[in-house]
Amino acid sequence: MFDKVKHKNLLLILKGDILGGIVSAIVAFPQALAFGVATGIGASAGIWGCIILCFFAGIFGSKLPMISGPTGPVAIVTASVFAMYNDFSAVIVVFLLASIFQIIISYTQLPNIVKYVPYPVISGFMNGVGSILIIMQLNILIGIEGSASPLSSLEKLIINFMNFDISSLILGILTLLIVFCIPKKVNRIFPSQIIALFVCTYISIKYSMPVERISQISINIPSIIFPNTDLESIIKAIPYAAAIAVICSSESMLTGLVADSLTREKTQPKKLLLSQGIGNVLCSLTGSMPGSAATMRTVAAIRAGATTKVAAVINSFFLIIVITSCTKFVEQVPLCVLAGILIKIGYDIIDVKILKVIKHAPKDDLYVLLLVFFLTVFYNLIFAVGAGITLAALLYAKRVADSTSVGIKTIIDDEIDAYEKELAEEYKYTIRVFHIDGQFFFGSATQIVSQFDELLGTKYLILNYESSSLLDISAIFALEDIIIRLQSQNIKILLVIKNEDVLKQLNDVKIPSQIGEHNVFFNEYDAVEHAKFRVKKKLLKKIQG
Repeated sequence: MFDKVKHKNLLLILKGDILGGIVSAIVAFPQALAFGVATGIGASAGIWGCIILCFFAGIFGSKLPMISGPTGPVAIVTASVFAMYNDFSAVIVVFLLASIFQIIISYTQLPNIVKYVPYPVISGFMNGVGSILIIMQLNILIGIEGSASPLSSLEKLIINFMNFDISSLILGILTLLIVFCIPKKVNRIFPSQIIALFVCTYISIKYSMPVERISQISINIPSIIFPNTDLESIIKAIPYAAAIAVICSSESMLTGLVADSLTREKTQPKKLLLSQGIGNVLCSLTGSMPGSAATMRTVAAIRAGATTKVAAVINSFFLIIVITSCTKFVEQVPLCVLAGILIKIGYDIIDVKILKVIKHAPKDDLYVLLLVFFLTVFYNLIFAVGAGITLAALLYAKRVADSTSVGIKTIIDDEIDAYEKELAEEYKYTIRVFHIDGQFFFGSATQIVSQFDELLGTKYLILNYESSSLLDISAIFALEDIIIRLQSQNIKILLVIKNEDVLKQLNDVKIPSQIGEHNVFFNEYDAVEHAKFRVKKKLLKKIQG
């Protein structure tokens, strides 16, 4: 009885994986063709990249049904690299290096850091990528030759707008109507992109419409390519390869988080990136387009019932069946139809939900989002991400620095009050306690140091660092600067350090030795009592002397 139940469960799992693999392949098919054409590498590179990456990333990846292949962000970076080099052999070197970097990343702690990338950076980048996809397809949609950059695309569109091709425009508009207007209920069963692909291609063939088409697609299994290169070319390729590796890894990680939430399972980030790296190495060596785990396809597979990695394998086999049996049809797919599909993909990539809260968002977040967006669209998306993270980090540092305060509290002992009144004019001495509330780091160090310029009348200053956060290099140097300044004013410094790790850090850099190790305390009370004792002693000596 137990064996029958187990056998039945296995059949249900297999059925779900087969259905999920087929559904995700249907979603992937038009996208892979469109991305391949959009990058300039060709439809064959797009479809075979989808097959190879999904198969090997599925085999070597986690048990979840992770569907991989070329995606929008990866396509935009790939198109930029291909346009810059205009040499397929050089592009393969970039792809191969990126794949190797991805494998290296999987053995580090970087996969755990991706989740700390600020949301405005991700949103700005995704909005930029979506906008680029839309802008760069507008010319192709109306039958005008495409351009390699958004700016040149817009310029060409303005100049040649009245020279549009009527057949391309009709098919393009029809494609947009299908992909945007088909009800969600129908779209879940029959993806709108595949409907648009087949319907519009059929119409263009039936009425012999004179439009640009894919023309040729290879159904042969790609052969291994070992590009000829030299050290100089490799060094030149490193920045672009690193950018592709980071983008592929980031998108895969985000897809993994989505899959986790849908399946209530836990993806292993390092294993996920390792499998993606292996798959992309094989894509590179076969001249196919690299990619990442694709969120839309993975969600489609899971919702169709897929629960294991078998779905990824089924996806690849189904795509092979499609291109081998429908080659003639695929070659007749109009480019304007693929442009319409890519415009829909670009729209889906755009972070629409951010528009709902943009009026209420903090100004710092808006600065980061807009910087990343405009740099992505009009300059360089690789530079945009780095600039966005840098600006976000600086703004965060400013916020923390602004929240870090130094409170001054004067301690006067009743027992020495009489002495102070007697010697007030000749010798003003007080004990002051400085509380550093918040993190003492490079952002707040300058602000705190500026408050120690003049402390007239102070003889003992107790610096109470109440946080458990370690000091960075800037803060350590700032602390040394504070000590030097105060000592130049003949002020004795007492430190109150409550955290043992912070105290160990200060001991390692010899801070206590600069003020005397006996002047370091674990609590403020002991430090104040020590200062009082020293003041009384000096007062007595002065009176007696």
